[in-house]
Amino acid sequence: MLKEKYENWTKEFMDSWKSLDWKRTLELFSKNVQYYENPIDEPCSNFDEVTKLWEVVADNQKDIEYKYNIISYTEDVCIINWQMTRTMTSNNQKQEIDGIFQISLDEKGLCSYFKQWRFTK
Repeated sequence: MLKEKYENWTKEFMDSWKSLDWKRTLELFSKNVQYYENPIDEPCSNFDEVTKLWEVVADNQKDIEYKYNIISYTEDVCIINWQMTRTMTSNNQKQEIDGIFQISLDEKGLCSYFKQWRFTK
């Protein structure tokens, strides 16, 4: 049941990203999420900053394909390895990404902690 909760969240997150539906993506996050776009930077200071990160997705990328694997999980945290290919619309450059998400979900199933590491070819 616990793994299924993380599985459902991750699939919805990746599907909404693939469909470039950034508003749907944002619905998966708590309004007070601790969101790290980059693991060495400070987290976003508020939900408006998270929104600014996502609202450009539909304009700057396309042709998204992904896969993921839940590596480890406990009641409090889940680690997900993900891979993605996408095309950046500004230069039509195809990217391959391999990354890790560390997430925590609240009692409503919303992401309250999000940190990612990603490497782009």
